[in-house]
Amino acid sequence: MMERSLKNVLVVSFGFLLLFTAYGGLQSLQSSLYSEEGLGVTALSTLYGGMLLSSMFLPPLLIKKFGCKWTIVISMCCYVAFSLGNFYASWYTLIPTSILLGLGAALLWSAQCTYLTIMGNTQAEKVGKVGRDVVNQYFGVFFLIFQSSGVWGNLISSLVFGQMPTQEAIPEEQLLSCGASDCLMAAASTNSTQRPSQTLVYTLLGIYTDAQQESEGEKLPFWSALLSTLRLLRDKRLCLLGLLPLYSGFEQAFLAGDYTRSYTTCALGIQFVGYVMICFSATNSLCSVLYGSLSQHTGRIALYALGAVTHLSCIIALLLWRPHPHQLAVFFVFSGLWGVADAVWQTQNNALYGVLFEKNKEAAFANYRLWEALGFVIAFGYSTFLCVNIKLYILLGVLSLTMLAYGTVEYLEAKSLARPAASEQTKPAEGAGAETAM
Repeated sequence: MMERSLKNVLVVSFGFLLLFTAYGGLQSLQSSLYSEEGLGVTALSTLYGGMLLSSMFLPPLLIKKFGCKWTIVISMCCYVAFSLGNFYASWYTLIPTSILLGLGAALLWSAQCTYLTIMGNTQAEKVGKVGRDVVNQYFGVFFLIFQSSGVWGNLISSLVFGQMPTQEAIPEEQLLSCGASDCLMAAASTNSTQRPSQTLVYTLLGIYTDAQQESEGEKLPFWSALLSTLRLLRDKRLCLLGLLPLYSGFEQAFLAGDYTRSYTTCALGIQFVGYVMICFSATNSLCSVLYGSLSQHTGRIALYALGAVTHLSCIIALLLWRPHPHQLAVFFVFSGLWGVADAVWQTQNNALYGVLFEKNKEAAFANYRLWEALGFVIAFGYSTFLCVNIKLYILLGVLSLTMLAYGTVEYLEAKSLARPAASEQTKPAEGAGAETAM
């Protein structure tokens, strides 16, 4: 019989599946659907700016006050508001709803991570297993179900936009400015970035809109809970690990804002964005559950190495590749490999924070979302000002620094674990010496 904690994890996972089936599809299309004056990219940047501010103060406070489950419910309402704002997309509707969504997103993800960590550690105590192994398994199950939302959301958008009239062949002159050569494509209006009819947009949004055990810990004083996120930054491990979610924000922003627009939409058309993102979501989903189980045997270092090497290879290849409609399979290869690596960051980052900062879960995960939001804000912020090749070089530099910082944390952890073991080994020898002296 399935244990209760796993049932609770499945309930939360399927709730996220329904919610992000709607939101995930919209996020992938923002930069292509609302390219005029950079509205789509600005909305995404504003969204993560709100998430950045929310991460500093709100999660520890509200999770302690309402508990994980009710915080999740409240936060989901912010996502619904964003979907509704897309019905009449303008600067006056998308920007306010993006801010609201950003405030709710930090709460949602901090509550979800805290809840899964509590469930995993509680179950581990019951069955006599190692806490980090069960937590890893639960995060693997969650991301298996959650990441599949990208499959369904993008499938819906692809089928809807597949009803667009057949476009003329994309001229070779335009193809020369696709990919890493793309500079300021957000402000350009081309044949391939032609906006779908309003009827199709309303059809898509209508479909998306329809698609949409609490922990009782010690109650902290108001200001103590409010400032716990910033106070935890005194831990040097957390400062070093901040680069992991920061890079996660950078790489997700590149895929959602640049790869979908400058590679897929530019060379194939907006109707292919959904299919390419389906490949990303499918590999991400399958690898998430695989890594959740595999980490017990390989350890997290091997998985982080896999993610780093995969993204490093993709970044170098994207710098050299010149996208062309005749190379259709290559568009899916890149998105699939991106999903293989992203699954490492999503499952292992969350589990790592839960294991290292188990006593300060709410504040730790709030910090996680703060750094991830900062990555999104920076990446979307310079999206309309830099050429794609420069963005790829930045991504390469951030990845290198991230792996260096992560390696430092692993070294510090191994060193701290070795000290107690060494002291235990020296105790018998010291006792023997004392007896001889007597």
